[in-house]
Amino acid sequence: MSALLWALVALPLGAGVLLLVVGRRADRAAPGVALAVAASALGLAVTAAFRHPSARAPFLDGLPMRLTVDGLSGLLAVTVTAVTLVVLLFSAAEFGSGEARARFFGLMLLFAGSMLVTVTAATLPVLLMGWEVMGATSWALIGYWWRDPERTSAADTAFLTTRTADLGLYLAAGAALASGAGPTSYSSLSLDGLARADEPWLSFITAGVVVAALGKSAQLPFSFWLSKAMRGPSPVSALLHSATMVVAGAYLLLRTGPLLDASGWGDDVVAWTGAATAILLGLVAIAQADLKQLLAASSCAQIGFMVLAAGAGATTGGTLQLVAHAAAKSLLFLAAGAWLTALGTQQLPALLGAARHHRTVGTAFTVAALSLAGLPPLSLWAAKDVLLAGALERSPWLYAAGLAGALLSAVYSAKALWFVWRPAVARPDARRIPAGAVWPLVLLAFACVALVVPAFPPVRDSVSRVLAVSGQPAPAAWEFVLSAGLALLAAAGAWGWGARPLPLAARVKSGFADWLGLERAAHVLLVAPTMRLARAAAAFDDRVLDRAVEGSASATVRLARWTNDVVERAVDGTVGAVAAGTRALGRWARRPQTGQLHQYLAQAVAAFTVLAVVLVLVR
Repeated sequence: MSALLWALVALPLGAGVLLLVVGRRADRAAPGVALAVAASALGLAVTAAFRHPSARAPFLDGLPMRLTVDGLSGLLAVTVTAVTLVVLLFSAAEFGSGEARARFFGLMLLFAGSMLVTVTAATLPVLLMGWEVMGATSWALIGYWWRDPERTSAADTAFLTTRTADLGLYLAAGAALASGAGPTSYSSLSLDGLARADEPWLSFITAGVVVAALGKSAQLPFSFWLSKAMRGPSPVSALLHSATMVVAGAYLLLRTGPLLDASGWGDDVVAWTGAATAILLGLVAIAQADLKQLLAASSCAQIGFMVLAAGAGATTGGTLQLVAHAAAKSLLFLAAGAWLTALGTQQLPALLGAARHHRTVGTAFTVAALSLAGLPPLSLWAAKDVLLAGALERSPWLYAAGLAGALLSAVYSAKALWFVWRPAVARPDARRIPAGAVWPLVLLAFACVALVVPAFPPVRDSVSRVLAVSGQPAPAAWEFVLSAGLALLAAAGAWGWGARPLPLAARVKSGFADWLGLERAAHVLLVAPTMRLARAAAAFDDRVLDRAVEGSASATVRLARWTNDVVERAVDGTVGAVAAGTRALGRWARRPQTGQLHQYLAQAVAAFTVLAVVLVLVR
């Protein structure tokens, strides 16, 4: 059983590293190798989801490296590997032979492998390992076209923002270790044991986990990094921002639900942060004129529903939302990438009629957009109602906020559809979309329809049993009807409104178009003070420390010179005088040494005479 789990994580990690090491020499073989590895990983993930294996390996004294697959991690492992396979299928047809394909496919496999480690980790240290590699590879993938300074700057922004939030996991690990909950000093680092810590460590652990999860999932106030991440290739956006990196935070919150509940405040903070993100980032999505920016903001908003579900204890609904969102959003990003390649733009006004020129892509895009809008009988409509039932049980205000976010989902989805389906002039310069890049979109469109089934009994009850959760709230029929009716009205209103500007103040519209000014706020509140502190430290280093060191060195040099001129001369003179005196004494001592016996006898008589006189005088 453990071999199965080790193979699941080692196969993509090892293949990814191998492709990166070999480099451009493997460009031709890289797509085939990556697809074979992704398909094998999907088969292993499905097997692991049914068999629930676990694995251990020596790591630290009393803290082995532990991986495990249960209901939640099994569903996530299947979702991650399935989306990875589809995205790589699209990439194999989309990426030209002139690209550094070995580097791209190697990074994608390494990223997917690190996500699998994150999903299957049973302890905080192992989770941190996967978490860190995932962050590093996401930076490399977003900045894949590294010769473009704007892309590398965007990758840096995304990496630094998420890394700042990731410090929360180190806080949580330190607090868990300090709490000492469990039979050994390290057992408190088990994800299942975090909720057993005592105060104040419990609050520190909760705060660290929440901050890290919100940062990784681009929730308020960290959402702006996802806007920058859109500079990466579209397959990267499809993988990172549908089923892997941005949902890792939501997965962590769903995994640590008992911790949020035990803290007494974590569940409310998480639930309301998710609701606020669903509303505010939904408004941001509506204000966008760039398709990928609209999809990025909608990712933040849709993940907000998963975060809301984690806070409300609706684990089944949050998991269904995560899986359904993975299919819909990966399809939307891949379609946007196909249009970008064919038409050379991702601006909505320039995409007028794009769906008419590429009917299959347009139809698949429409299925995913309608699912995102929450229209029946598609997957996100039902999944959202399952999690909103948990919100209603917790608070009617929370349910109302969730419904408001769902209405906004319908508006920005209808807006995207309005542009791509409007009649437009002929496009003689449009490139043909490769057939190999189209049928993965069709597969995802079918998934958007098929994934509605798990949201209804009896499959929904089976999902709850697999997740090992009981007492999950079930939506009533009127909730399904209400959400569908409101979504239909909102979508119809948005379609009828078309491209007319909203009757809002220019400052309000620019604020939403600029992602609520979150990046500028981060610069004002964090970056600028940090840079000022760094400049002050540099000035202190130059003006105080450097001068002190230089002054000390100058004084040392002067002391050395004085020592050389004065002390050294005196010492040399003393040593010379002693040597001269010794030589003079030596000369005097040699004079009596003549070799004549009568002189030695006279010297002995003289010496004894002096000795006798001394003895007489002393007595």
